[in-house]
Amino acid sequence: MTDAIVAEGLTYSYGQLLAVDSISFNVAEGEILGFLGPNGAGKSTTVKMLTGQLQPKAGQATLLGLDVVKKPKKVQEHIGVCFELTNLYEQMSAAENLKLFARLFGVKNFDADALLKRVGLDGRGGDRVETYSKGMKQRLMVARSLVNTPRILFLDEPTEGLDPTSSAAIRRVILEERERGATIFLTTHDMVEADKLSDRVAFIDKGKIVALDTPHALKQRYGKRMIKAEIAKNGGLEYREIVLDRDETAADVAALFSDEKVITLHSEEATLEDIFMQITGRGLV
Repeated sequence: MTDAIVAEGLTYSYGQLLAVDSISFNVAEGEILGFLGPNGAGKSTTVKMLTGQLQPKAGQATLLGLDVVKKPKKVQEHIGVCFELTNLYEQMSAAENLKLFARLFGVKNFDADALLKRVGLDGRGGDRVETYSKGMKQRLMVARSLVNTPRILFLDEPTEGLDPTSSAAIRRVILEERERGATIFLTTHDMVEADKLSDRVAFIDKGKIVALDTPHALKQRYGKRMIKAEIAKNGGLEYREIVLDRDETAADVAALFSDEKVITLHSEEATLEDIFMQITGRGLV
C-alpha cells in the first residue's frame, strides 16, 4: 500500500520551547490516523508542518510523494484542512463561503447545496454565517475542507465542544471520505472518538510519539480485559471484577456464580485513555 504521508524526524520549536521533537511516522492512502494527545502536546504544530504553514526546523514531510517545503502549492492543491478555530467569512452566506473556495481551487460545476446537505446544513445555505451556531459553523468548516475533493484531509479537533448532532454529522462525513479513498489525519484528545474512527492511532506527548499502532493492538499490549459483575449483597448491590486471560479466570467465574447472586455481568476492556495514562503517566487535560 502506498503512503500518502511520510514524516521523517519532524522538529519544530517556538523559541526555547521544543513543541515537536524529531517525530517519524507514515499514513497509508485511504487510512484514518488518529493523532492523539492533550492540549499542548504538539498536535496542531505537526499539522501546520504537514500542510506547509510552518517550515520544520529539522526533518522532512512528504505528501503524495511531494516535499511540502519545496512544493507547498502543489501539495495544497490536493489537501483539505479543517482547523479547530473557525475562520469563516461571517458576513457572507454559507453557500457564498463554499463557492469562494471553489473558485480559488478552480473547481468547475461546483454544487454548494449538495455539499451543505452532506454536513446536515441543507436549507441553510443562504443564511449568513454570523447567524450560525458553533456546531453549524464547524460543520461548514468541514464542508469547506471538502470543496476540492482532497486526497488528504486534515481535521484538527473537528468535534471539540460540539453538540451530539453536529458531532455525529462530522463523524459520518469522515467515514464517507475514507470510503471514497481519502487519507485522513485526525488530531484530537477525544479518545472515544478516535477509537471509533481510526485505523491506527499515534499517541503524542510533550512533542514525542510514544506509541503508534491499531487501537486493538494497543489494548492487547497494554490493557487488561475484565468481567465486571453487579451482585446482590446485604440488601444492596456490590461489585466484583475478574481479570480475563489468566489461568485462574475460569475458576473465578465459576466461584462467582456459585457463591454470589449475580444481577448483571458484562465484559470491559481498557480504553485508549487508560492506555495513554499508563504509557505517559498523565491524562489528557
